[in-house]
Amino acid sequence: MSTPLQILSSTLPPAALPAPARPRRLRWAWLICGMLCLLLGAIGIMLPLLPTTPFVLLAAYCFSLGSARYERWLLAHPRFGPMVRDWRCQHAVPLRAKQVAWGTMMISSGIAWWFMPPGIGWVPGACCALVALWMWRLPTSGRR
Repeated sequence: MSTPLQILSSTLPPAALPAPARPRRLRWAWLICGMLCLLLGAIGIMLPLLPTTPFVLLAAYCFSLGSARYERWLLAHPRFGPMVRDWRCQHAVPLRAKQVAWGTMMISSGIAWWFMPPGIGWVPGACCALVALWMWRLPTSGRR
C-alpha cells in the first residue's frame, strides 16, 4: 500500500519540482495571492455563482511559484488535491465541476441579459458560450 506522499510524488509533473530561488518578497506575493485564490475557491463551495475549481487551480499555480510547502499541502488535500493533480496530469476537469460551471454561466448570462442594455446584453452570454465550448472539449476526470 502506498502512502499519500508516495502517490503525490508519483503524480507530480516535472514542472512541479522545486523551482529556482526567487526573491523573498516575490515569494510572499505569490503566497498571498495563492491564499486569496484558495479562500475564494473555498467560499465558492457555498456560493453557487462563485466557481471553486478555477480558483483552486490558480492557487496551486501561485503556490508553485511561492511556496513548495503550501503547494505540497494543496496537492495532498483530500478535497482540492485530486482536481489539481487531474488538471496537471491531463488537463481534466471533474464532471460535477463542468456541470456546475455550465449551470451558473447560464443563470448569470440570463441575469446579465435581463439587466443590461438591449444592445450589449448578449455579450456575457456569448463569452460564457465560448468558455462552455472550451470546457466541453476538456477531458473529464474519472469518478472517485
